[in-house]
Amino acid sequence: MGEVFAYIRTMPKTMIKLGVIQFFSWFAFFAMWSLANPALTEHVYQAPAPIEVSFDFTNPTEEAAFQTQNTAFQKASNLVGSNMGIYGLSSMAFALLLSFYTAKRTINRRMIHMGSLFIGGFGFIAMYWFPDPSHLKYWFACVGIAWGSILSMPYAMLSSVVDPEKMGISMGVFNMFIVLPQIVAALNGVNFAASLFGDAAIFALVAAGISLFISGFCNLLITEKNAIRYHA
Repeated sequence: MGEVFAYIRTMPKTMIKLGVIQFFSWFAFFAMWSLANPALTEHVYQAPAPIEVSFDFTNPTEEAAFQTQNTAFQKASNLVGSNMGIYGLSSMAFALLLSFYTAKRTINRRMIHMGSLFIGGFGFIAMYWFPDPSHLKYWFACVGIAWGSILSMPYAMLSSVVDPEKMGISMGVFNMFIVLPQIVAALNGVNFAASLFGDAAIFALVAAGISLFISGFCNLLITEKNAIRYHA
């Protein structure tokens, strides 16, 4: 533990900057994981979860109304889950294309990560702007591009600026920047960020989109040449 705390005090500045990028990135995805279902069933499919206490189940008419609304919500929830699967597929496809491209060409890691985060941020906000169910798969495909980059580019940049003999502890400490934003998000951080825009659940995804844009702009903080460029 002493070694860990000593490393935290002396970690490279580039690592701290990458940590800021990671913070806003993982905050955004925690917002999606926790609130995408209520947000999209309500805003995109117009089938929010019915509130049981709002119905009098001793009244057959109200009970039937609840069952109708609940069935619509369950169908919408299944569709949201299916569309969310798209972001996993698109992140895999993006990672494969990126690996093939970097095998032969020099890349600018900072610009690729920035652009990927912007695309993901647009995907989140587009869910609010363009709530057409047939378009949802495209917005999640955009989110998947950001996800693919988040799982690779920060680590690639970090590996170029840390002491190879301390790679293990560096990666371990760096993972704190994944855990901390999720703790903040879970401790009402997502709800607070969403409330800045309105009461509807969809604003959690708007907040996620803005968080990815902030994360993207934070890439400009990275100035270490070894972290920025990768030579095939």
